[in-house]
Amino acid sequence: MTNFIREKRPSDKTRDISFERNNGNAAGSVTGKFGNTIVLCTASIVPGVPRFLKERGVAKQGWLSAEYSMLPGATTKRNLRESSQGKQTGRSQEIQRLIGRSLRSCLDLNKLKDITIMIDCDVLQADGSTRTAAISTAYIAMVYAIWELQRRKAIKADPIVSQIAAVSVGIVAGEMLLDLDYAEDSIAETDMNIVATGKDEFIEIQGTAEQKTLTTQQLLELVNLANIGIAEILLKQQEALANSSVMQ
Repeated sequence: MTNFIREKRPSDKTRDISFERNNGNAAGSVTGKFGNTIVLCTASIVPGVPRFLKERGVAKQGWLSAEYSMLPGATTKRNLRESSQGKQTGRSQEIQRLIGRSLRSCLDLNKLKDITIMIDCDVLQADGSTRTAAISTAYIAMVYAIWELQRRKAIKADPIVSQIAAVSVGIVAGEMLLDLDYAEDSIAETDMNIVATGKDEFIEIQGTAEQKTLTTQQLLELVNLANIGIAEILLKQQEALANSSVMQ
């Protein structure tokens, strides 16, 4: 089938990806760009843990939580701020829970003691795959926060047990595509978001066959395609962390 959707980028290629560390007030602050999707992720250090952990008697364990929002000017049509409406949308709640689950999965929370890392992800500009861009960018911000905890000697051991990244894949006009932009995502027959370590270890796979059913073989091919993107993003993360290590 003619690739009329993606003329300038191969089907197995991610968009142009970059991560930039910001000199902000948060312990970790990173701007991530995935093509025209731009996210700002910060990681703040908060003493103590949520009440539910204390009630379980595991207050010595650390925690990580996340919040996600799309700024009013992120899309072509201005969105209302969720705070002005008095509540978050179901979509925002679902995405921030995904971000939190994904990042907690790569931590040994017992090594964070009585500390919470608070991740804030704001979409500055949306052009598809904002949740996967947020997870991949937030991972770097989290690492910076952990570096700061180590610098303060607030923790002794590194709590990170694995590097993680996330990417979208889908089937558009019968073709499997990696890292969907909005134009592709809006007409996708199947849309998936995959969070993984890049070592055939998957943290979360979200997928929906919106127009046509999905076969087992297609599912496996999409997962393999996602692995290509995960490997590329992991490398970009490593490069970003290596280039900013002198800023510790």
